[in-house]
Amino acid sequence: MNIIMREAIDLIIFDWDGTLIDSIDWITHCLQNAARQYGCHIPERQAAKDVIGLSIDKAMHKLFFPEADSEKLERLVSYYSHEYFSKPPSREDLFEGVYDMLVQLKNTGYQLAVATGKTRLGLNEALAGTGTAELFCTTRCSDETASKPNPKMLNEILAHTNIPKERTLMVGDSAHDLQMAMNAEIASIAVACGAHSQDFFTAI
Repeated sequence: MNIIMREAIDLIIFDWDGTLIDSIDWITHCLQNAARQYGCHIPERQAAKDVIGLSIDKAMHKLFFPEADSEKLERLVSYYSHEYFSKPPSREDLFEGVYDMLVQLKNTGYQLAVATGKTRLGLNEALAGTGTAELFCTTRCSDETASKPNPKMLNEILAHTNIPKERTLMVGDSAHDLQMAMNAEIASIAVACGAHSQDFFTAI
């Protein structure tokens, strides 16, 4: 199967949270604590998971507007970010087998990239903490381009690598990842270890 895939695909673009790293519970916790801190309704676990993958500004808006005005939304983002960064990431936070998989894919000849709803600061810290920065040829974050499901970050990765979309695969754990890939006309694969379950993907 790997031989067949290698003949068809040159570039694999990964989402980060919930796809490569086991961070969904922590993100959900931080979103719920931000709501608690500022007297907003506390989103149910799945409601919080449903916005993971969006930019943090877009996620907060979707969860709390119009309950929270623009000023409160800014405070929610600030509190979330402070709490999220209080727990530095490490290689042990990657899902089991992910690091070895990425090394093997790179050594096989694939180009690897990341397209994430994280900020550049957040992704850089995550790459440094997990020791994976050198495995990716390029990365794109929501605060330097458009938020998912807009395909802009994928198109920028394609332009950087000069690889056609027909030879590219997107791997993600949420509906936002799959919709972004669809909008970019790129093939995609869903993993069921993150924001959305296998039952969710089977139903759509």
